[in-house]
Amino acid sequence: MAVLDQLTSQQAIDLENKYGAHNYHPLPVVLSRGEGVYVWDVEGKKYYDFLSAYSAVNQGHCHPKIVNAMTAQAQTLSLTSRAFYNDMLGRYEEFATQYFGFDKLLPMNTGAEAVETALKLCRKWAYEVKGISENDAQIIVCENNFHGRTTTIISFSNDPVARKNFGPFTNGFIKIEYDNLVALEQALESTPNVAGFLVEPIQGEAGVYVPSDGYLTAAKALCEKHNVLFIADEVQTGIARTGKLLAVNHEDVTPDILILGKALSGGAYPVSAVLANDPIMNVIRPGNHGSTFGGNPIAAAVAMAALEVVLEEHLAENAERLGHIFRAELSTFAEENELVHLVRGKGLLNAIVINDSEDSSTAWDICIQLRDNGLLAKPTHGNIIRFAPPLVMNEEQLLDCVGIIKKTITNFSN
Repeated sequence: MAVLDQLTSQQAIDLENKYGAHNYHPLPVVLSRGEGVYVWDVEGKKYYDFLSAYSAVNQGHCHPKIVNAMTAQAQTLSLTSRAFYNDMLGRYEEFATQYFGFDKLLPMNTGAEAVETALKLCRKWAYEVKGISENDAQIIVCENNFHGRTTTIISFSNDPVARKNFGPFTNGFIKIEYDNLVALEQALESTPNVAGFLVEPIQGEAGVYVPSDGYLTAAKALCEKHNVLFIADEVQTGIARTGKLLAVNHEDVTPDILILGKALSGGAYPVSAVLANDPIMNVIRPGNHGSTFGGNPIAAAVAMAALEVVLEEHLAENAERLGHIFRAELSTFAEENELVHLVRGKGLLNAIVINDSEDSSTAWDICIQLRDNGLLAKPTHGNIIRFAPPLVMNEEQLLDCVGIIKKTITNFSN
């Protein structure tokens, strides 16, 4: 088979199953093109994308400004490594630090890399600034978290699928219940060598769990009281997804360390970043941390274009407005349909909880029928369906999608 031969969906699926590691369970649809809020499969069928590559494509598929920035830079200079300076990285660092309100940025490529970077930064700060004895630092994390799948990160996961047969695990983490200020306070008061508190402002992979109002504000205050770094993982919730530039902005919280990824590039290129102010970031010195591709010229150009799109097209405001419409429509529907237990979310990061057990196939089967009806979504944790369309969606498109969701679930119920 020639490299550019047209494949059928089944041929593409068969190739992945035969030659690829089986580390994912994709919905059976094979996509070959995307534009804005739409994607097309290899047979030419058009779908609404209601996952946005796990919120990486907030700016829509193949946004022309982002694609043009990537193409122009790729034709000029793609990679220097950090052995030399390049003429794009400093511009990007200045742009992004001013954009998010921090002194410095440490560039990486993927969300998991950025989380690992933040953990290392937090520990080094603890030893060199806070004065914790070396190798004694503890970082508080939340149960049901999802920060990636590296060995260190799965060490503090409680997902048995992610953990089983991957040990031994990394020490130095305290797990507490999410959205539980009493548990956080107890952990801070009972452990004198806590360096940081790592938290998702909304737990996306766990099922779009939105914490109680005031949780983030109170958690940040507790961290300040105990001289502990508040680390916000905004890889999925950042870049306008929840109706603000950052999800922590809903409570006017400024993290000590901010972790970004996914939509930082509009999904066009792997770009992630860790941001902090000088008293924290200055503990990193040459040789302490790095990445051959981190901060490459293409990444810098793409990220600046992607962030400009967010402001120019008012994507946070659009997500806020459409999110209210989406939840109102589906909450009313849930009152009339016994299959939908509840609707929750913020901005255009939402989920419906199906009235069935986590080990049932109901949510998956609904997603198959949604696919058949022209909308792509994916279950998370068995009985929860996450809905996260590109933020360039308009109200007419959203209401069309709401109609598809209602029709699909109604027909499934019958």
